Amino acid sequence: MDKKTKIILGIVGLLIIALIAAGNYFYSYAVVPTEKDFMSETSEKKSAELIASENWFNNKNNRSEWQLQSKDGLKLSAYYLPAQKDQHKTVIIAHGYMGQASDMPQYAKIYHDLGYNVLMPDARGHGKSKGDYIGFGWPERKDYLQWIDRIVKDDSQSEIVLHGVSMGAATVMMTSGEKLPENVKAFIEDCGYSSAKDELSYQLKDMFNLPAFPLIPVTSLITKIRAGYFFGEANAVKQLHNNTKPMLFIHGDKDDFVPFSMLDKVYEATNGPKEKYVVHGAKHAEALSTDPAMYQEKVTGFLEPYVK
Repeated sequence: MDKKTKIILGIVGLLIIALIAAGNYFYSYAVVPTEKDFMSETSEKKSAELIASENWFNNKNNRSEWQLQSKDGLKLSAYYLPAQKDQHKTVIIAHGYMGQASDMPQYAKIYHDLGYNVLMPDARGHGKSKGDYIGFGWPERKDYLQWIDRIVKDDSQSEIVLHGVSMGAATVMMTSGEKLPENVKAFIEDCGYSSAKDELSYQLKDMFNLPAFPLIPVTSLITKIRAGYFFGEANAVKQLHNNTKPMLFIHGDKDDFVPFSMLDKVYEATNGPKEKYVVHGAKHAEALSTDPAMYQEKVTGFLEPYVK
């Protein structure tokens, strides 16, 4: 082997090592559920309505905790708030990236006031649920199938709505493409991304000014090895192609975390009845806090034809 070939192979080897190191760094940065320094920019405003709903949630004496074991052996946890009078309707509320169920009381109160039982799971790796990676909605969709089965087992007459925000919205959309019982009547997705690959590519450019290639494919491969899925699998658009159930799509037109342009991608993908609610001036996950009354009106009006 001549000197020039050795130099080329050495450079290639160093590039591969550097890519693997960068991929592992980005895996830890994005996929491992640890405190994220960039999340402070996306936290929801503490409106008067949110503070009131937090007090309401924390003072619910009949709130209980549910647990189940995921198909891959994780202990998952959820809060359950029964309706004052059981009308055989239940909402499952899905929180966002690096959030937890207890972050969602304002959404819970909307449904509880409408007479719903409310189930609020902690996603794997979040809150009280076990797990050492974030699935961006892909493995979580199977967890939500189990939560749905748990509700149906307890009440075969139950009519079920899934409502998710941010990563929770992507989870809801991915769940919609699975084989579901007739008990599931409708979905509400609020600022969900079109796919994990699209969202992470956007964030890589936005936060680090780096192109998606080659870091996203390398990190995706590392994620497959360490967490069991490729970024390309966590695709809400693809899953929505299989959905025929009603869905309300909500997005703030000033969202710069999950870009507003993703709304049309997911909206066009579903084959079921659908409506779109654009909240003018709202940033990421701030649609509800921007206009609480209109948000509740839109959700209530959308669900009325589908849930008794």
